Amino acid sequence: MKQAGLPPDAKWSGPSHAGVKAPDPILLPDRMRRFAATAARMEKLTDGHPLEAWLRFLAAISRAQHAVATTLAPSGTPGAEIVARAVEARLPPLAADGHPRAPAWHEGLRLLMAEIESSDLPPPAMAAIEQLREMDDPGLERLADQFLRGALAAADTAAAVYIAAALQVYFTVSASRLVAADLRLLEERALCPCCGSPSVAGLITASGITPGTRFLVCSLCSTAWNHVRASCITCGGTRKLQVQAIDGDKGLVKAETCGECHTYSKLLYQVTDMQVDPVADDLASLGLDLLVAEAGFARHAPNPFLLVGDTADID
Repeated sequence: MKQAGLPPDAKWSGPSHAGVKAPDPILLPDRMRRFAATAARMEKLTDGHPLEAWLRFLAAISRAQHAVATTLAPSGTPGAEIVARAVEARLPPLAADGHPRAPAWHEGLRLLMAEIESSDLPPPAMAAIEQLREMDDPGLERLADQFLRGALAAADTAAAVYIAAALQVYFTVSASRLVAADLRLLEERALCPCCGSPSVAGLITASGITPGTRFLVCSLCSTAWNHVRASCITCGGTRKLQVQAIDGDKGLVKAETCGECHTYSKLLYQVTDMQVDPVADDLASLGLDLLVAEAGFARHAPNPFLLVGDTADID
């Protein structure tokens, strides 16, 4: 099946003869573990890192996300009929740019800010929290829409860190309540089958029924979905792909660059470290992004915290 071909009606359309096992096409997130795992990994990566203060701040956000996801657990999961209609129309049932968000995400945002305040925050981070507390619900919705559409004003980028974190919780909890067997991969394979967002990174597995499989991990709802290796996730090209890493690095995080569309995406290898986390290790490997960008490649889609955050504000 070609990279942007029609999604299969069945769960998997790959080899089915004896002795060949196919990977699950879609893996839904576990709201009880997703943010705790990122926080733990982020904290492990901070010591001695050039961006230690920034990573510690993001670890605190992940801990707050875990508290919201496992207590309040805001969600807006659509009913079975709505999911079925969306899947039949080849659309993500939780489409980030069209899903009618339940007001519960506002409460999730407020709880997240209350949790994060227990951390030692720098003045710009506290000012952003106060900015959000002064907003009414329609104002929060407008800011959320602007974030999801990539249309943030410069004055709102600091506050949008918390908006991004709250929306990640809302969409992750919502996705966790879907049924993977009810879903299909999208025609545009680079987009999440649950919410239609791009991936934050690709995870190359080292365990399971098909070690070496690439799963793209959604930047918004944390869903993972299978994507064939040796195929550019941006243009589907195969002729000018290269996997590159920083010289002397242990090979945990690499960049897959495409000489056809001049984009790149991150690859994280479990065989090097089973605790690798798509969000934490992506943020901690910002140096690789800078080097690849200097070589003339554009990232296929930004990490939400790189999109809205400013590392200069966390000293």
